[in-house]
Amino acid sequence: MAGVRFEALSKTYPARAGGEPVPVIRSLDLTIDDGEFLVLVGPSGCGKSTLLRLLAGLDTPSSGEILVGDRPVSLLRPAQRDVAMVFQSYALYPHLSVRDNIGFGLRRSHPRTFWQQLQDQGHRSTRHLPSPLRLTSPREHRIEARTRDVARALELEPLLDRRPKELSGGQKQRVALGRAMARQPAVFLMDEPLSNLDAKLRASTRTQIVDLQRQLGTTTLYVTHDQVEAMTMGHRIAVLNQGRLQQLGTPMELYRWPSNLFVAQFIGSPPMNVLPILVASGTLLLGERRLSLEGPLSDALPALEGQQLSAGIRPEQLRLAPATNRNLPAEVSHSEVLGNEQLLTCRLLDGQHLVQVRADPDLTVRSGSRVHLEPDPNGWRLFDRNGEAIPVPETAPTAPREPTLPEL
Repeated sequence: MAGVRFEALSKTYPARAGGEPVPVIRSLDLTIDDGEFLVLVGPSGCGKSTLLRLLAGLDTPSSGEILVGDRPVSLLRPAQRDVAMVFQSYALYPHLSVRDNIGFGLRRSHPRTFWQQLQDQGHRSTRHLPSPLRLTSPREHRIEARTRDVARALELEPLLDRRPKELSGGQKQRVALGRAMARQPAVFLMDEPLSNLDAKLRASTRTQIVDLQRQLGTTTLYVTHDQVEAMTMGHRIAVLNQGRLQQLGTPMELYRWPSNLFVAQFIGSPPMNVLPILVASGTLLLGERRLSLEGPLSDALPALEGQQLSAGIRPEQLRLAPATNRNLPAEVSHSEVLGNEQLLTCRLLDGQHLVQVRADPDLTVRSGSRVHLEPDPNGWRLFDRNGEAIPVPETAPTAPREPTLPEL
């Protein structure tokens, strides 16, 4: 097992047809700990899949270095990097059985002499014959034992003799995972492996991948567009945008304390509501409404007095409440009942801003209904004109109080 480190990594594709060069990864520094499950998220074209391809050796970086453990691998061939990649399209060999697809990487992992190749081929050709007629190969025996272990772990034993065309999408995905697992690599790379599965199968396969990674302890980089996958699978999440790392942290760190507006509106489904506010007299002024801010960010307000900022709040931190001076009057534009909750899209009467609210599924509201929204004073997050988060002020440690001694 080994961690992964990207040091000042850049990738730029050359210009074509008189155009400009296309930078995809821009001076990226990122460290993945040994045994960590890291999820890479970001919009299309941000460089997620390119980063996996650079680590796998399918592309060459323009500058910078990639290390697996303490070993630089940028100049090594893919077979020498000790990484295994699971592709979105499965990439199974259609003419091979499930058994041979799983064992394919093992058979190509070490060079063989011509005699060894003949011996291995004879073993595979005669393995269905009676014992006295079989040719044996110790190497093939080891590969078959490893293949059986992987097939048992992934519940593929009844399918070992089938071809890929005889498998469902979920079964193909498990075979692709098994092929990567069989090699016991130092690093797993997974490029949106569940995107072709239906919702129910995606949920069960997601759980299976997490359990397998926990059992194997293999360092894993996982690319996805799915918010649920990102929040539930990874130990940490790395958010990329235009080839740059925006934030790295645990799922709840990114959800509760986004580093900028991009992360705030990318992480979470639905995303964070963002409203323009003015800091006035220690409160947030939205139009004519004064909104209170509590919690650790409240200590930052004196230094922000008079500034125009963006204030973000999650949909679950807005609740329907009676009309008061501090609540926000709004009109319901749209309602989505999801079974366990109801998502309301509301238009604020102050400023006509659209916000989304999580509500009780039994609540009866219609489009055009008038409601009042009460923000959680601890739920506000503030962002400056450049979209960067206002940090929580660091409180200076107080000096220990000296004991009062009696006068003598």
